[in-house]
Amino acid sequence: MREGTKADMATVVPEYDSQRMLLHQLFKSFLAGPSGEAQVTLIRKAYKTIPELTEELHHAGIHPVLVATGYPVGFYSREPMADLSALKEQTWRTASFWHISYLENAGATNKRIPWGEQVSDSLRSGAIDGIMVNIDSGWDIGAHRAAPHLLVSQELWLGHIYLVAMNLDRWNALPPKDKRAIERAASKTYKAMGKTMDESYEQMLQQLSNEGCTVRRLTHEEVSDFVTNVRQSEVQERWVKEKESQGTADVRRVFEKLRSLVQHSAKRKQ
Repeated sequence: MREGTKADMATVVPEYDSQRMLLHQLFKSFLAGPSGEAQVTLIRKAYKTIPELTEELHHAGIHPVLVATGYPVGFYSREPMADLSALKEQTWRTASFWHISYLENAGATNKRIPWGEQVSDSLRSGAIDGIMVNIDSGWDIGAHRAAPHLLVSQELWLGHIYLVAMNLDRWNALPPKDKRAIERAASKTYKAMGKTMDESYEQMLQQLSNEGCTVRRLTHEEVSDFVTNVRQSEVQERWVKEKESQGTADVRRVFEKLRSLVQHSAKRKQ
């Protein structure tokens, strides 16, 4: 889509292009964040107040039309876990380099397994004890059939950005009235997105329960303790310093702005 030869518009996942979209990796560095309407508000405000995010996309040859994220993260385990301290000395699978660090700081071992049937097979065989993933992706591969115990919280946001984006040259060539029409459509979608995701989240948890999965919702205190115990701030700071040393000038400024938005959203919820 960057070249504009095959498609003018597509869904883009910055995590899969971490070199060109490095600043976007910061979203997933936060284990806890807002959900529903508050999440939509935070993401829209991030792009409105942190111009480096849009500039990064423009450098990659695309223009953001709609920005969304996925459903909250959950912990699907083969055996019941009283709480997240049970991760210690277990073997788990997750994908994000951030989540790998957090699992390891919790005392778990991460095992790299290609996503899909191999993950389900590994759960069934006992090669891994569980997976840390957004609850809908776990459901999609039937993880709950081999790992029927789920610890979850809406505060455990995915932070995985999904963009509906357009080729930048194509966007720039559009008449102003067409741009405004696309922006109105995006605004209408944003207004419905939070409620829709909240409703779908509850429906998904109910469906998982109906299919035999034991679902336990973590408390706010448990989530906060987990964020502290896995040394989120330390991991973030180390990554920011590494990118600064490699010459990424904007990384700290973007990180601090994004952290401020996440913290402000958490205070409003309290």
